[in-house]
Amino acid sequence: METVKPWILFFSTLLLSHIFILTTLAEGVTPEEAKLLRDEVRGMFYHAFDGYMKNAFPLDELRPLSCEGEDTLGGYSLTLIDSLDMLALLGDREQFATSVEWIGKNLRFDINKTVSVFETTIRILGGLLSAHLIASDYATGMKIPSYDNQLLHLAEDLARRLLPAFDTPTGIPFGSVNLLHGVDEHESKITSTAGGGTLTLEFGVLSRLTNDPIFEQVTKNAVRGLWARRSKLNLVGAHINVFTGEWTQKDAGIGTSIDSFYEYLLKMAYLLFGDEEYLFIFQEAYGAAMYYLYNDPWYVEVNMDSAAIVWPLFNSLQAFWPGLQVLAGDIDPAIRTHTAFYSVWKRYGFTPEGFNLATQSVQHGQKSYPLRPELMESTYWLYKATRNPRYLDAGRDMVTSLQYVARCPCGYCHISDVEIHKQEDHMESFFLAETVKYLWLLFDLAAGSDNLVENGPYKYIFSTEGHLLPATPQISLVQEHCSYFGAYCNNDSRQDYRTLDLLTDHQENKSRLYGGWDPSSSLSDNTFPKPLSISGSIKGLCPGLTHGQKFGISYLASTKKKTSEGESTSQTEATAVPTQSAVIVSNPDAESTGQQEITVVQSHSLVVVSNPEVEVLQPDDKNNLDNDQELIEEGLESDPSQEIDEGA
Repeated sequence: METVKPWILFFSTLLLSHIFILTTLAEGVTPEEAKLLRDEVRGMFYHAFDGYMKNAFPLDELRPLSCEGEDTLGGYSLTLIDSLDMLALLGDREQFATSVEWIGKNLRFDINKTVSVFETTIRILGGLLSAHLIASDYATGMKIPSYDNQLLHLAEDLARRLLPAFDTPTGIPFGSVNLLHGVDEHESKITSTAGGGTLTLEFGVLSRLTNDPIFEQVTKNAVRGLWARRSKLNLVGAHINVFTGEWTQKDAGIGTSIDSFYEYLLKMAYLLFGDEEYLFIFQEAYGAAMYYLYNDPWYVEVNMDSAAIVWPLFNSLQAFWPGLQVLAGDIDPAIRTHTAFYSVWKRYGFTPEGFNLATQSVQHGQKSYPLRPELMESTYWLYKATRNPRYLDAGRDMVTSLQYVARCPCGYCHISDVEIHKQEDHMESFFLAETVKYLWLLFDLAAGSDNLVENGPYKYIFSTEGHLLPATPQISLVQEHCSYFGAYCNNDSRQDYRTLDLLTDHQENKSRLYGGWDPSSSLSDNTFPKPLSISGSIKGLCPGLTHGQKFGISYLASTKKKTSEGESTSQTEATAVPTQSAVIVSNPDAESTGQQEITVVQSHSLVVVSNPEVEVLQPDDKNNLDNDQELIEEGLESDPSQEIDEGA
């Protein structure tokens, strides 16, 4: 008799344990207790922030055990910039104004420092833009009278110093750039998918504030460059060569090195900019992720070409996913996955960087918890969507762990080993930018919220670093898109905002966003999953061409060809249509007659059309977990190659 695979048995037992967890939670948090917890989290923020300002400022980050500072990113007061919008959220006018004034007078970026494009964008550029939008607007209640756009000027200067990183054949940026000299000639040509595809929000907002389209253009080209090189299963890998476009790590997942790529597709799409191209890409990417990566309630990593399971691993960066699903309107799987992820927190008091689903233990070499915010973020969004008190109980457990285990003399410490709760002398800036922010918002919402996010003049999108980006008319209403968050289409065609289909198709309604996606369909045809619905976010949808008509984006089918030097490179079986060309689409009304009416729509700078002679893979049925035992056993002998994106 064949033995039951241990990690499949684990799935079953853990699902049963989830039921037990949900029925045996502590007594629900009352509104009075929620106020106390909110105030406790506020105290946590100031314990860490004051510790940084007293012992580490103006260096980047705090060493909370030794009460010293260290430069970790670029030497430009990282933690202060990352904390600005949290100060505003707490209503601390004095400290917010003082900090903005100091940064405006003292911060400069003409320094000989090589910095991460990804981390600098999400932490520094995002922090400056968020604070600028708060400090310059009377409607926020935090306007600084003496403020004269100093942070915006700094943000623009910084972004221009990052632009040389985008000068690659693929449009995908280098991972690092020198702020004074540009890209070093010996800079690595390998970057992560998250690193290349998580820049659109910050750069897009900057383009709208400066009326300079270059920032948004380069980041959109980067996303297109990544998506054009997706597999025929609509999956993307973890690392790619920015010159050749070859994937150097083909592990597809929703966590390490990929996570925020998915996040920004949706947030950039309809939630802030109303860009339908991003929404179309998100729907296809999300549908593929739910089909190939989702093993209810967990997510695994698979080979992007074959969908063979590479690693049955929960890594802590995956914990953002349920929150993203809330924004996408896919609540049911979000609830189940959050329950699974939270069970790991309950087991150890924290989420380790890696938890092996096969061995039911912390993954070797991934035992730390660096104060990550992802589980808190999803907890906040699920409570906001459901008002289920279980999420307040979860938040209370998280506060307890941080207070009793991670708190140290001048701040909060990394936990280097979640099994023995060993402290490490480091505190990432995102602890103040995100971790305590989402906990504070969670309990403030339960206590009767009165803050900028819940009751302010705008709806806010959170960047992947937790920075507040408002859907103001200047940012959201461009290029004749619909008016979002309270306004309507130009033709005043008013629709029910409570449940709005974002695509105009007539397929049978499905219970999930990915329910209508056919994995056996060719990527070159205009089929895509049933659209999501979003509650209370969008009030109108301007009529026009469908996403498939506008954005029939084909993948870059590649074959191996030896170069003169003997190196293997990717040869694109595609036709590149140059700038100013037209995109040719079919009239859907003519399909039934077999005739095609040619419609010309606005083109992009480069449209990639796949070669019809290239064979399109018809993927098999969804892989069952027990079909890959041999591969899993081989993988268990050594750790997967993982690169942790600290700020994602």
